[in-house]
Amino acid sequence: MVVAFWVLIAGLLAGVAPTLESVEDNASANLPPAASDSMKARDLVRAQVPDQDTTPAIIVVRDEGADAAASTQQAVIRITSALSESTRPDQVASVISTVTAPDAAAELVSRDRSAQLVIVPMTGSPSDESFQNAVDEVRSLASDRAGPTEVAVTGPAGIATDTVKVFSGGDKVLLLATVLLVLVILLAIYRSPLMALVPLVAVGVAMRVAETVGALLSDAGLITVSSQTASIMTVLLFGVGTDYALIITARYREALLDEPDRARAIQTAVRRTAESVLASASTIVLAMFALLVAASPALRGFGPYLALGVAVMALVAFTLIPALVLLLGKGVFWPGGVDKAAKRGRGAGVWHRVAALVAKAPVRVASAVVALLVVLSAGLLGYQESFNTLSGFRTATESERGQHLIQEEFGPGEIAPSTVIVRSRDDLRSSPAPADIAAGIAGAGHVSRVGEHPRYGGNGTTVFYDVVLDLDPYSSEALDAIAPLQEAARAAADAAGVRDATVLIGGETAQNADIRSALDRDTTLIALLVLAVVAAVLVLLLRSILAPLYLVATLILSFLATLGATTFFTVTVLGDEGIGNRVTAYIFIFLVALGVDYNIFIMSRFTQELRTQPPAKAITAALTRTGGVVSSAGLILAATFAVLMTQPIRELFQFGFAMAFGILLDTFLIRPLLVPAIVRLLGDRALWPTRPGTPRTPATPAADPSATDASTTEPSAPRVTEAGPGYLLRAFTWIAVIEACTWAGLLVGMYVKYVPETTELGVRIFGTLHGAAFVVYVLLTVLVAIRLKWRLGRTTILALLAAVPPFMTIAFEVWARRTGRLPERAVAADPTAAP
Repeated sequence: MVVAFWVLIAGLLAGVAPTLESVEDNASANLPPAASDSMKARDLVRAQVPDQDTTPAIIVVRDEGADAAASTQQAVIRITSALSESTRPDQVASVISTVTAPDAAAELVSRDRSAQLVIVPMTGSPSDESFQNAVDEVRSLASDRAGPTEVAVTGPAGIATDTVKVFSGGDKVLLLATVLLVLVILLAIYRSPLMALVPLVAVGVAMRVAETVGALLSDAGLITVSSQTASIMTVLLFGVGTDYALIITARYREALLDEPDRARAIQTAVRRTAESVLASASTIVLAMFALLVAASPALRGFGPYLALGVAVMALVAFTLIPALVLLLGKGVFWPGGVDKAAKRGRGAGVWHRVAALVAKAPVRVASAVVALLVVLSAGLLGYQESFNTLSGFRTATESERGQHLIQEEFGPGEIAPSTVIVRSRDDLRSSPAPADIAAGIAGAGHVSRVGEHPRYGGNGTTVFYDVVLDLDPYSSEALDAIAPLQEAARAAADAAGVRDATVLIGGETAQNADIRSALDRDTTLIALLVLAVVAAVLVLLLRSILAPLYLVATLILSFLATLGATTFFTVTVLGDEGIGNRVTAYIFIFLVALGVDYNIFIMSRFTQELRTQPPAKAITAALTRTGGVVSSAGLILAATFAVLMTQPIRELFQFGFAMAFGILLDTFLIRPLLVPAIVRLLGDRALWPTRPGTPRTPATPAADPSATDASTTEPSAPRVTEAGPGYLLRAFTWIAVIEACTWAGLLVGMYVKYVPETTELGVRIFGTLHGAAFVVYVLLTVLVAIRLKWRLGRTTILALLAAVPPFMTIAFEVWARRTGRLPERAVAADPTAAP
């Protein structure tokens, strides 16, 4: 019934949902917040300047021969003629060159006249296949008519087309490489083909359900999904899905040593892993929900889809994986058989030696690991960020070659000019103020030139200046120059007597500056929230205050070491311009959320072993019993993220390398060496304020009926005298009260007493509160259900009740945007942005 249920759900959803590719939004994720100055400037340009609904292709023509100027001019004449004929592509709106606009020669011809630009505004959406085909036709015409003259088509239209080509087929390669890699590793671990296929089938079902539900939510406008998010979802589900399968099946093999009945053995395995796997999944989901507080669309839109995927994967792990294992019977362990599989559950000899090393010299082990992490962190000395999309392609493109030609012949700033906008109350067309403002802008730092003919919008109260910097427009120095340029324009407007002037700056450099500012703020805020989430989950799981502190400290050390190693390898060794501007935030979120899993697994087992052993022996037993399975899980997770290094874009390569390296650090240094060494040094205080009681012996259960019952269930605390169901019920009650209060606050504050000045921040705060309350509420519902042995129906109803407030929050936001109380999200195409 369980298998049939998942197959039916996957099939039904696939039948009603659109394809994920059809609803992907690769533009908004690469834009600054909608309320930023650069976005206001963009909207103003589109509203008041004619012909801004087109996407320009820029044709660069250059000749290096003896008569370069004449040869280039003849090539431009031929190209202009070809693009002006009736046989030109329908998407070509016009042609701007020295032939059609001689007055613009100063901006279209290089200083030595060996190179010229031809601007081709194109209609349509860059995401449409017809648009991309039209760009290819323009390239073909330009190449044919240029003759021996060098020519390249770049600009927003060329970049958008090349971006699609770079990513075409990438997802299929990624999926195939991930499946093959995971299958090979699982075969080596399980030594059984059927057992190796179980996790892959489970991941496939979870991925299909998550993709279809995500497509439905994205189509309804409730979440956004980009190509990059979809790629990361693929490796994330394969990683965590196989991890959960390994954890459950390892305990199943272990349970078979004492329980020959397979059904009861799998029940014991699921019960004994439920707490740690649920804590792991909740940590990831909560970390993804923490992204909802971000102002940056790149971060804010990243979390919900991935949270959905991990939640579905956890449900599949708890239901479909045990069902498949039981249905396959004894054949699941073929050809080794059940007995050999069960004996492997006792732990490999290497982990006995590792545990002995930690027990013998915990101070030296901890010191050596910390010293190594500090050395790796030294790579941060070369840390810098990059905002150049084209430099991030790990394959040659015509648009990148065209940009290099523009930089060489026209100056670095010509590839992406900025637009300075000055608004006033008065009509400025007959005033000398625009000329005075232009002179003031020209005198600002790092300004190469100001366009000779400013444009006027609307009734003449808005003036638009094309400004070219003498810097690479994607460099940190150019981003730093935006604020001084804005101040210089404002000072020039004041000096020219413009009343109540508003100054905005648009263009890619200004947008990247706003993206950088938003990312800096968001990264700090999200880092604190994620650390708080991890600490809270660890407090609930371990019933300790001290343990979460040193476990979180190890995660921070691991992150710094990983980022340092990534910077050294990709920037210093491989020569990347810098770390992708969002990669650092992604690394922190995923490394902390996933890295803590292995700490959860070993510490959860430690608390279980404390029930029958003193702390020193308990941590040794926990390390020995979890060493093989957790190392295998970490190896698989690292390998799946390493597959991202096959993708032809810098951000995914860097992210894949960092995650693989960081997970291996957590798997083979932090979890088996540093954490056990710290626990060993702290002794009885390792779980302060909880102190271990007197360990029970195997004979104790016979004399103590309560102990007999406890030994068959998953222990939830390392004390003999446990808080019991009363503790969970009180926590459950308080969470329910908090959930009700936040829901009431939404009703009173936003529906009943609606304030027209409701902000994006207000919506994010309510959404975050409800999302966090929802996850914690469901988590505690399941825990209480396990402890009190509730039936499935009652548990499901109580858990689903918590979903009402978050979905009502989403409904409110959609209603507020559609009625104009909140601005619509910026989703207009940004053709220069990579998925």
